[in-house]
Amino acid sequence: MRRRRATALATLLALGAALAVVAAAYATPERAAAPSAQAGSDAALVKCGKTRTIGFMAPVTGPAASIGIQQVHWAQYYVSTYNKTHKTKFKLQTEDTQLGAPTGTAEALKGAQALAGSSNVLGVVGPAGSNEIVGVTKSLMDGGLAWVSGSSTRTSLTTDGTRTGYMFRTVPPDAIQGPTAANFILKKLKYTRVYIIDDQETYSTGLADAVQQVLKAAGATVNRDGVSQQQSDFSSLIAKIPRDTQIVYIPWQLPPKGQAFGNQMKAAGKGTIKLMGADGLYDSSFASVGAHVYDTNFPLNPKSKIIAGFKKGHGGDGEYFGAPTYAATQVVGNAIDRACAKGSTTRAAVRAAIRSTKIPAAQSLIGVAIRFNRNGDLSTLHKFGLYKSNGTVFVPIAG
Repeated sequence: MRRRRATALATLLALGAALAVVAAAYATPERAAAPSAQAGSDAALVKCGKTRTIGFMAPVTGPAASIGIQQVHWAQYYVSTYNKTHKTKFKLQTEDTQLGAPTGTAEALKGAQALAGSSNVLGVVGPAGSNEIVGVTKSLMDGGLAWVSGSSTRTSLTTDGTRTGYMFRTVPPDAIQGPTAANFILKKLKYTRVYIIDDQETYSTGLADAVQQVLKAAGATVNRDGVSQQQSDFSSLIAKIPRDTQIVYIPWQLPPKGQAFGNQMKAAGKGTIKLMGADGLYDSSFASVGAHVYDTNFPLNPKSKIIAGFKKGHGGDGEYFGAPTYAATQVVGNAIDRACAKGSTTRAAVRAAIRSTKIPAAQSLIGVAIRFNRNGDLSTLHKFGLYKSNGTVFVPIAG
């Protein structure tokens, strides 16, 4: 009897061991794929070496490529000028987000996942669009990556507490851009009949809301509409705009769409109505619609030697929409340098270094020192620039 019990016990122990081996075999791949075990995770120690990698996300191709390429040029300009004067070097790992594509933020998400999984990437510049940031937040944060955007302006991105300590930006938010545009319409142009059309995306709807709020509070008559970024025929929308409208405000992200809308307004006999865009339309294609077009864009220091150097290498074109991306790359590069002081670092250390950034005004092209408040916004910049088309390009006007 004792022999039978011993035999049964041995059989059970053998079966348990076999099941444990099978379970371990199936569990191992899952553990390897978990974010905490990735080489590029938050706490993984990275040997900095002589060449450090900055992740870079921008709309290199697609509907917003005309402004995305400006960001590419400015990021490359920072890297090239830095590399000429330092023994250590930077390189960009560029991911094309295709802002405004029919697939939405799918390409941006793929790019964020690629950067999070790349063990050499220590910090990220971009993405460009506010809607893209909403789409990639989880992937970048899961990977422990901080990012600095040179163009995303939706106010809530930094104020809702979701991305605190991870997201930073080198442009003022729409809480500043919106009132700037609205007060210009009310106090300088003295218009009280306004038609607002958003493009149904995060950036556009937030900015449209901000402008509408100020206009209505001042007693202006405001009509509101929306249109898909994929639409190209605006005739039915234009037909709804009353002929006594004084200005149409379109805070869109895609300059070719703004250009098409403006030209179709003229074709419909409504070309005398003023047209105003926002930073997403700050491009010569939108300015070419005519001298009745206004825009807001990021403030810069016109006397900056950095801007002068860039223009010299780009045929005199300042490509000003992309300029704050230089500042964003400068912030990330500076933070990596400080975090790498001992030869190795972590993404968490780079995040902390970005948060404590202090770049003096003399080294900044945005006209002020670069420091961040607890939300990740610039603590030193509280204005937006105003521009008017001369029929070809935008030129600054007094606010």
